[in-house]
Amino acid sequence: MRPDRPTGVGGVGPRRRALLLAGAGFALLAGLTGALVLLGLAMPAASLRLGAVHGLLMAFGFLGTLVSLERAVALGRGWGYVAPLASAAGAVMLVAGAVSAATWLFVIAGAAFVAIYLAFDRIERSVHGSVQAAGAAAWLGGAILLAAGRSVGAIVPLLAAFLVLTILGERLELSRVTRPPRAAQRAFVLACLVFGGGVALTVVAPDVGSRLAGAGMIALAVWLGRFDIARRTIRSTGVTRFIAASLLPGYAWLAVAGAMWLAVGVPLAGPAYDASLHALFLGFVMSMVFGHAPVILPAVLRLPLPYRPRFYAHLALLHAGLLVRIVGGDLLGSVAAWQLGGVLNVTALLVFLASSVVAVIGGRKEQRATRATARVRADVGT
Repeated sequence: MRPDRPTGVGGVGPRRRALLLAGAGFALLAGLTGALVLLGLAMPAASLRLGAVHGLLMAFGFLGTLVSLERAVALGRGWGYVAPLASAAGAVMLVAGAVSAATWLFVIAGAAFVAIYLAFDRIERSVHGSVQAAGAAAWLGGAILLAAGRSVGAIVPLLAAFLVLTILGERLELSRVTRPPRAAQRAFVLACLVFGGGVALTVVAPDVGSRLAGAGMIALAVWLGRFDIARRTIRSTGVTRFIAASLLPGYAWLAVAGAMWLAVGVPLAGPAYDASLHALFLGFVMSMVFGHAPVILPAVLRLPLPYRPRFYAHLALLHAGLLVRIVGGDLLGSVAAWQLGGVLNVTALLVFLASSVVAVIGGRKEQRATRATARVRADVGT
């Protein structure tokens, strides 16, 4: 794939990328506000409507902007930034109450995201690229259905496919380091086809399709647990071990979500709905975000994000909160446990955001100090 071009024709510099990343951060904060509304906590009246668009803010506004920005940087062409720009603008429109305008912006973002992968395919055709392209198509399909009047609940499987397939494609690309056997690669493709086929089927047969997709998710989780490089790197140290410690529990949550989908489909409300969605979108997807952030953010912003041991705090908060929410709240029926788990999840994401900002600032200071020391030594040497 083409390297990033920070300057020149079609180049978008780090400062403009930082503005787009700030758009993702805005969507995250608005989405978390909506989460607190849905948890039934006392919130300002002006924020109450954010509860209805919480899922869209998190999936399209935050994660969509973040993922498409990273892909646009990798492509290195100016038009690629239409995807994160449109998705960030869509989040702003959602907060402003212009839901219809936001929906069409997400359609534009999805179309631009698909175009990015078409450009990648012309540069290098690969299985992992095709898997990610299928995820982009799921984004576009979900946004189109939303614009056509489908409910957010009806497009949940497509939102899941967008994120799961994008992540799986990246992990497959990295698995080339461990060189899984051909039979394992064929098994991966088959599991993706089962999952993707099930998701597509939900458009016309939601119950059957979601159960089939659940079986595919379980198969993919088993594959990741067996062949992903995180099994080896968990024995390493520093940031490498932290990344693995983020990924492996995420694979377990993917299996849990798959088992729920297989057993009951994707319900539209109630404890089963809450558990199945958050096992996937928090337990799996956010674990992946936490794990990949020390690698992705420096690539996007050209700023260091040095690993800090405190990163384990937001990781632990995420999984502890999810266990309390699903086991104590959804399974055992305790409203207090459900709310406590939800608040811990929100806290985990806020701590992640704050900790990343502090680490970037600290890394920037260290970088400047190193350069200043190098200059002094150079002057002394001359």
